[in-house]
Amino acid sequence: MIACIQRVSEASVTVEGKVVGQIQRGLVVLLGVAQGDSAQDAEYLAGKVSELRIFEDDQGKMNRSLLDIGGGMLVISQFTLLGDCRKGRRPSFVHAAEPALAEQLYEAFSQAVATRGVKVETGIFR
Repeated sequence: MIACIQRVSEASVTVEGKVVGQIQRGLVVLLGVAQGDSAQDAEYLAGKVSELRIFEDDQGKMNRSLLDIGGGMLVISQFTLLGDCRKGRRPSFVHAAEPALAEQLYEAFSQAVATRGVKVETGIFR
């Protein structure tokens, strides 16, 4: 699994003109699932991302986690994170998980974050 994370003051995802996920302060996570990933990987990554100390404390130091600030997480499926551009001009996605497994682990990741007490919103898979 690979996650690209961004701190946000607010974020939303819109599909066909309709907002399907929206958070205030927190993290946007673009999540890519690779072949060979498992539920244990989803659980581990959920803990790691939720507990990263990347928010500022009262002294301006990055010392607080998403859990500490009570922030939300917007999780968006993004298989393109697994694109391999080392050869040629067309990315290869052979390392990305098949859609059925990817969706299952995307949901497992989101649920694992939610069980930690984080408000989780998602996009629509695929």
